[in-house]
Amino acid sequence: QVQLVESGGGLVQPGGSLRLACAASGFTFSAYTMSWYRQAPGKERELVAGISSDSSTTNYVDSVKGRFTISRDNAKNTVYLQMNSLKPEDTAVYYCNVFYYAKYYWGKGTLVTVSL
Repeated sequence: QVQLVESGGGLVQPGGSLRLACAASGFTFSAYTMSWYRQAPGKERELVAGISSDSSTTNYVDSVKGRFTISRDNAKNTVYLQMNSLKPEDTAVYYCNVFYYAKYYWGKGTLVTVSL
């Protein structure tokens, strides 16, 4: 079965950096687009970044362009989100996502808190 396990969240000061990782299993990772979403308290879940199966195409929500970088290692079945210049408004639970056989799969998420 599809499993997505996020890691790397934590408490960081404004301007700091974190690197999130998502370990995937249960499907042919190298064949699928992967995405990172986030959900802040009281807000809807939003797409943060996506990456195509071969890493040739990436996309970002405007609010993180120039600060976040999505990447993947198909040999390790892992997708990453490098987050730099973090802001308090980046505080959220971050989720890994794959759309597989007409269904969205989610991990349990990892909490990122940006605060002094």
